Amino acid sequence: MATIAADITLTPAAAKRVAWIAERQHKPAMLRLSVEGGGCSGFQYKFGLAEASEPGDTIAETDGVRLVVDDMSLDLVRGCAVDFVDNLGGAHFTVDNPNAASGCGCGTSFSV
Repeated sequence: MATIAADITLTPAAAKRVAWIAERQHKPAMLRLSVEGGGCSGFQYKFGLAEASEPGDTIAETDGVRLVVDDMSLDLVRGCAVDFVDNLGGAHFTVDNPNAASGCGCGTSFSV
């Protein structure tokens, strides 16, 4: 069973972008954040639209949009906020992760 918790946060800007992408792809407004080994700092964030939550997922909901994180990834991103930034540097999702000891310049990988 999925858990609704305050362990993760989806900002309104990120929720709006997920809803926009999901509508165009005719998918549910559900963003999956996972962590994989790799990247230039040891771990990397992976984003993708999800069809449904899975048993053990933790879910944050903002404006009807869900952010889902599997239980293994949650230990590495607990307390994080997922945001969407659109500026001169480009448009992308970001993770403000209090567990990251360091990150890389690309913003998609981190170490603990």
